[in-house]
Amino acid sequence: MNETTQQAIVQTLREKILSGELAPGQRLVEAQLSQWLGVSRTPLRYALSVLASEALLERSGARGYVVRRFSVRDVLNAIDVRGVLEGLAARTVAEQGVSAALAAALNACLREGDEIFNAGALKQGDDVRYAAMNGRFHALIIDAAQNAAISAALSLNDKIPFVAPSTIAFDDSARERQFAMLMYAHRQHHAIAGALINGEGARVDALMKEHTNISKESLNLSLPALRLIAGAA
Repeated sequence: MNETTQQAIVQTLREKILSGELAPGQRLVEAQLSQWLGVSRTPLRYALSVLASEALLERSGARGYVVRRFSVRDVLNAIDVRGVLEGLAARTVAEQGVSAALAAALNACLREGDEIFNAGALKQGDDVRYAAMNGRFHALIIDAAQNAAISAALSLNDKIPFVAPSTIAFDDSARERQFAMLMYAHRQHHAIAGALINGEGARVDALMKEHTNISKESLNLSLPALRLIAGAA
């Protein structure tokens, strides 16, 4: 079982939680899930542990999990906090100077995103691929800042569901609009990388804060379903 397949199972379960197909408070039984999804238990066990680390699931008993309830307002607030923290990290990197290795890694992320969006629509597996690339792009900037306080704060903040850059919520009912928004978000990636490399600290700070609005807009497309999960108005 390769890493791409494991991440696809994570994304499938994440989408089922977002849609309400896996309801808040529902206990997840490994054997039943394995049969339902048509996957073996080893990658499923990995997926459940990932979703538990993202706080979408809570442990229940030795091997069981329960779908967690959460507040929509908590999610949106945490996305705002991520923008502030990532903006500070990006400003730090820009002012310190971008290494050749970091520039090359950022450009690799940009090329991968370009390949995804040049097709004109998301193909099978592109949602998983984009989410992973997005997570790498953001992590490169955070790691380069070398600020333990920012890293610790982001790690705690990312425990709120759908906040971490690698946990993008995809909804098939709004897929065309989400494709357009994510393509715009990737254009922002280009602007962010450019500002970093050019040492534009204030500009990249503002760009990172603006960039998080895409996460909020993507969630707002699925807000009726999200409210059902959260039990929030």
